[in-house]
Amino acid sequence: MDDPERRKWQDPEAILSLVGLREGMVFADIGCGEGFFAIPAARRVGPQGRVYAADINAEAVESLRSQAREEGLGNIIARAGEAEETVFCDGCADIVFFGIDLHDFRDPVTVLRNAARMIGDRGRVVDLDWKDEPMELGPPPGVRLSPAKASSLMVSAGLTVLSLQEAGPYHYLVIARR
Repeated sequence: MDDPERRKWQDPEAILSLVGLREGMVFADIGCGEGFFAIPAARRVGPQGRVYAADINAEAVESLRSQAREEGLGNIIARAGEAEETVFCDGCADIVFFGIDLHDFRDPVTVLRNAARMIGDRGRVVDLDWKDEPMELGPPPGVRLSPAKASSLMVSAGLTVLSLQEAGPYHYLVIARR
């Protein structure tokens, strides 16, 4: 679901462009909420692409499904459930994406191992996360993952970190592969 307040500090289309999401790709949004990234991703990948979306909040997933129906986006498969138990496919995803939520999971390494299982040989795991510095937005500093910690979790899950970059005034991106 589009969130005008959040759009003031985060542009989902720009981030999806930055991570290389293109028409025809398969995108998995783990911790999708109401679809702040999943809906723009579905528009971007088009009818030949696919978006898998998962969130522990069943109401948020239903809101995402409703918006997808309203927009005629038949390329979204959404499910409610824990990320630690979510694997949509083996080797089918081009990008598995975590949008400012990796710190929320009970077992982030298991979640990242699931992501590694979902990406194809050329696929990427992308963590968009809060910078680990004081600011009014986002979770408390003690909850945030530093870029080094996020990268370490990815390595612990068997991934190789390809890049770390800024993603706006409040966030960074870690991109990894198998």
